[in-house]
Amino acid sequence: MSSNLSRRSFIQGTAIASAAMLVQPAISQTKVTPTGGNALNLVQEWDKTFPRSKKVDHQKVTFRNRYGITLAADLYLPKNAGGKLAAIAIGGAFGAVKEQSSGLYAQTMAERGFVTLAFDPSYTGESGGEPRNVASPDINTEDFSAAVDFLGLQANVDRERIGIIGICGWGGMALNAAAVDKRVKAVVASTMYDMTRVMSKGYNDSVTLEQRTQMLKQLSRQRWRDAEKGTPAYQPPYNELKGGEAQFLVDYHDYYSTPRGYHARAVNSGNAWTQTTPLAFMNMPILTYIAEISPRPVLFIHGEKAHSRYFSETAYAAAAQPKEIMIIPGASHTDLYDRLDVIPFDKLASFFKQHLALA
Repeated sequence: MSSNLSRRSFIQGTAIASAAMLVQPAISQTKVTPTGGNALNLVQEWDKTFPRSKKVDHQKVTFRNRYGITLAADLYLPKNAGGKLAAIAIGGAFGAVKEQSSGLYAQTMAERGFVTLAFDPSYTGESGGEPRNVASPDINTEDFSAAVDFLGLQANVDRERIGIIGICGWGGMALNAAAVDKRVKAVVASTMYDMTRVMSKGYNDSVTLEQRTQMLKQLSRQRWRDAEKGTPAYQPPYNELKGGEAQFLVDYHDYYSTPRGYHARAVNSGNAWTQTTPLAFMNMPILTYIAEISPRPVLFIHGEKAHSRYFSETAYAAAAQPKEIMIIPGASHTDLYDRLDVIPFDKLASFFKQHLALA
């Protein structure tokens, strides 16, 4: 890989900056507040990036995944709802926290009659796990199934009527979770990334075998440096602009680094993933079994002008029926993070009401 390859020209924002390892030294991350172990210190005041709805009840909850990591989540309940309800677990975007997009989706869908759960993935946000800010295609897929575990134990949830929504990189995780976890009755991937594809092949599959080999060599050597220090090195802070960036990187900055969507605990809001995070993704294509979601339904939602649109289109082609793809005219990737006039919540509600209906 050429020495003048910049971090922002390959993978940045919601994707891991794998190529940066070849041209930038390891740096230490200082902004992250560790939250390990099983006892979590949860913020109780409302610290979301969106206003609180008067139509739903909200509470902080915790639960453990199959690997023993304690996850923090926000549970949203429709006010004055009785009986057993359909439920939806929501994760994403990649590098975000539950106080951002996933929480907005959760609160809005709760307004429409669903019990919803927005969670922080393992090692991020208020969830447990050490070291901080590391991702795993396996563990993060498991986080969705652990959320389904939790929802299925709630007295007001019909465990046979549980769906999931994945946003951005968690769209791919949601599809992977639905393929393996047959309890999931319907899945939506909104403005999705396949993180295993983009980390191993780059945007538009542009990385050559030689470049991939060089990245893996560099990441492997980074393991020695981390082992010597006893702590992982982190990538440069995300979504800081220096000028001349592609529009989608400007869009990421506009969401994660401004009052619109900034949250101090988010990886993408000036924090970063560990440098060796890409290793787990580069040999593990998570959408291999996407056709096995069938006969349960899949809905893909993507912006017409999103740089990431090809992820949804490729996944849609590989999925089996019943499946549907909805392209939002004029929308960018990040418009589907928080733009209430762009996110098709009517479609989301009708999709889940149809497919999570009583048998």
